[in-house]
Amino acid sequence: MLNASSILITGAAGAIGTALAKTYAAPGISLFLGDIEAERLESLASQCRSQGADVRCNAVDVTNREEMAAWIRQSDEIRPLDLVIALAGISRGTFSREEKPEEIRSVFAVNLDGMLNTVEPAIPLFRQRGRGQIALTSSLAGSRGFPVAPSYCATKAAIRVYGQSLRSRLLRENIFVSVIIPGFIESPMTDANPYPMPFRVKVDRAATVIKTGLAKGRAHICFPLPHAAGAFLVSLLPPSLADRFFRLK
Repeated sequence: MLNASSILITGAAGAIGTALAKTYAAPGISLFLGDIEAERLESLASQCRSQGADVRCNAVDVTNREEMAAWIRQSDEIRPLDLVIALAGISRGTFSREEKPEEIRSVFAVNLDGMLNTVEPAIPLFRQRGRGQIALTSSLAGSRGFPVAPSYCATKAAIRVYGQSLRSRLLRENIFVSVIIPGFIESPMTDANPYPMPFRVKVDRAATVIKTGLAKGRAHICFPLPHAAGAFLVSLLPPSLADRFFRLK
């Protein structure tokens, strides 16, 4: 079991980030919470402190490479980090409106550059100590491309493959990399979907599943099972058949 007591989370003010921070918050735990939403971040920090955690929050933009590197380094100086969770992510596509070019680039910037800006500064710190843990956030939407949110699917697929590769590279150095691959979770992002979402997971339950999976050092934390099974089957469809199911009418 990997028992992290000093944890840094990006995208902490989002639905999953908030639930995850509160799940970790307890006496003896140090939380370093980052998000671009300063007011929501302060509210979350107050809640986590009430549960006994030592909390420091920073209104950071994950697309700012220098700002992220400085924040992660300063956090590690306060208390050496055990676990870094790259959770920040956005999506812009909908059924009724196609992504605009600038929105596509913003999704790539937050989801991919933001992930790299979180991971890259942490790896040297973990290498110096000969231990550490990194969690990257993908999605079952990355199992194949869907027409509603092409940029989101593409970035989440890239994160999954990058995380798998990074895990294989860093395991020999006692650095564990896990890829979080959720299906539909109750959040403002999924609330906007105009279609049924059976087996959608409550956000508090999702946080518990993620925390348990990280403690066990799992390569993939993939849930819920029905969504995972469905995504796997969809990934096996030949393109000609997939076109029939997923093309926009």
